[in-house]
Amino acid sequence: MNEPKNKITLFDNREVRQLWEDEAEKWWFSVVDVIAILSDQPSHERARKYWSVMKTRLKQEGAEPTTVCSQLKMQAHDGKMRLTDVADTEQLLRIIQSVPSPKAEPFKLWLAQVGRERLDETVDPELSIDRAIHSYRRLGYSENWINQRIKSIEVRKALTDEWDKAGVQQGQEYAALTDLMSRVWSGMSTREYKQHKGLKKENLRDNMTNTELVLNMLAEVATTDISQVRNPEGLAESAQVAKEGAKTAKAARQQLERSTGKPVVSKLNAKQLAAQQLESDSDKAIRAIEKKGSRDE
Repeated sequence: MNEPKNKITLFDNREVRQLWEDEAEKWWFSVVDVIAILSDQPSHERARKYWSVMKTRLKQEGAEPTTVCSQLKMQAHDGKMRLTDVADTEQLLRIIQSVPSPKAEPFKLWLAQVGRERLDETVDPELSIDRAIHSYRRLGYSENWINQRIKSIEVRKALTDEWDKAGVQQGQEYAALTDLMSRVWSGMSTREYKQHKGLKKENLRDNMTNTELVLNMLAEVATTDISQVRNPEGLAESAQVAKEGAKTAKAARQQLERSTGKPVVSKLNAKQLAAQQLESDSDKAIRAIEKKGSRDE
């Protein structure tokens, strides 16, 4: 495990220590800190004892595989770095379900709601698209960007169907091919691309400009088309197809960069893009008011 990055966040005006691990691309949270808040423990020592008893009970219930915690060094209240029980998001949500406290109830209700939504989506997949559109609108994305993003989901699904047909395994092999395509067309690995935009756990596609999104789609569409003709078998042959498909998008990127004189791969992420959109909308409104005022005069 590489050296994680320390951070402290606030929940209910109390500190929760957390670490970001670049290699695994995940957050680790201090279990004792969360337990102290949810169970209203008056001191760190009481929270530690509470967690010790709770951990024993979870093991007796047979929940250990989903709640087994790692230990990482975190700065303790005395200022020293000490090994601390930590959990990732999935583990932490499982632990919260077993905390008998009113403060834990909103989390439990939310988990139940998310579970119901996911079950509904297995029956009617269109619901997931509707939910995505609503979420993107709420986050301030433009309608043009949302249309491109929804189309990119369709394009990605067609590509993964080809990978499935070729015997490529979901998970690491999918990630390896995606990373290869990113390196070829953009000049950056997926991780480098995310770092370029200042991202951690966020979805890279959700932080692309329209141009970046279109070129990424071109790489995936080209790869899908070549795969349908070549019928590759296994990871190695699929990788060769992916490389050729991504070269199509690379050529388009380079041509566009020659024409515009500026790089296509942008440092802008979703927050910055939304701020730009808001500023643009504000400027348009001001110009409209000024134009109306000049007519009235």
